[in-house]
Amino acid sequence: MTSSASFDTLESLQADIAELIARLPTLKNRQLIEQALATIVRLADTEIERLDWKILSAALADMERGFQLFYNYRHVRKVTIFGSARLAPDTLEYQMALEFARTVTKLGFMVMTGGGGGIMQAGHEGAGRENSFGLNIQLPFEQQANPFIEGDPKLINFKYFFTRKLFLLKESDAIALFPGGFGTQDEAFECMTLSQNGKFGPIPLVLIDHPGGDYWRSWSEYINKQLVHKGLVSPDDPSLYTVTDNLDVACNAITRFYEVYHSSRYVANRLIIRLKTDLSDAQVEQLNADFSDIIIQGRIEKSQALPQEAQDETLGLPRLILYFNQRDLGRLYQMIARINQMGTPSPEDAAHPERK
Repeated sequence: MTSSASFDTLESLQADIAELIARLPTLKNRQLIEQALATIVRLADTEIERLDWKILSAALADMERGFQLFYNYRHVRKVTIFGSARLAPDTLEYQMALEFARTVTKLGFMVMTGGGGGIMQAGHEGAGRENSFGLNIQLPFEQQANPFIEGDPKLINFKYFFTRKLFLLKESDAIALFPGGFGTQDEAFECMTLSQNGKFGPIPLVLIDHPGGDYWRSWSEYINKQLVHKGLVSPDDPSLYTVTDNLDVACNAITRFYEVYHSSRYVANRLIIRLKTDLSDAQVEQLNADFSDIIIQGRIEKSQALPQEAQDETLGLPRLILYFNQRDLGRLYQMIARINQMGTPSPEDAAHPERK
């Protein structure tokens, strides 16, 4: 870049920053924008490596593309499909993933994959281009986008694995895992770990074999023998996932999860559970009786939106509030299942489980 071009860029940047500062008082997310700008300013005044700036700049560019793409699809639930990139179209696993993607898109969901071959390609082939997102990774070799998503505006090529995984999880309303290698195993465990720590979910996690297959059944047996029976995880933690070789069971595990339950978040150390329809006082009392073991203080209570949720699009939804111990995640999943059994979704909600 010539010095003249560099000067023109600097002038343009100065004008953009001045305009942003002038508009800050009127922006909805003013405080968060101020915090982001302040972080950049502080970093600019410290001694960090050029490589650090390159990482920061590229990661922000990755996130800019992701935020802009998914904003327009924020009201449609998405199912992320993980699995091996090595499985060919003539394998039973590929065909199962294809049929699963075709089925969930008929239910109204959209499908996300890493954008490559194997199970990822099967997901896009089954869902169709219009219902697919591809979150690819830039590598010096392999991992080309599959032909079912190549060239689509809903394909993003990320520079970093961590920004790619951020969006694969952040935008997911359900995870479907098919047989795969170390990466697939990592994704299964990370979903459960992040959910347990309150950084992700809860969302349905479905582990799918082809009919008669035992990949995930053997995995589940290992979990029970080596983790549950040795006290390394809670006896209720297998409630986090569903292992099946039946597409109806897999799809029902996803749609049932959102019959009454809508979403959740933490405000300070309180878990806020948003519901599509209100529960009766008697039903809340029953939840308190059955799930007191996961509450560290107080009780499960009905609530309207808290002041901290003032800008939340779920503002009008009824809520339950509790001090969850953030340890017994399997029990929390059991409580969500109970909530879905207790409530009665409206005909509109029942017909459109994909709507947020």
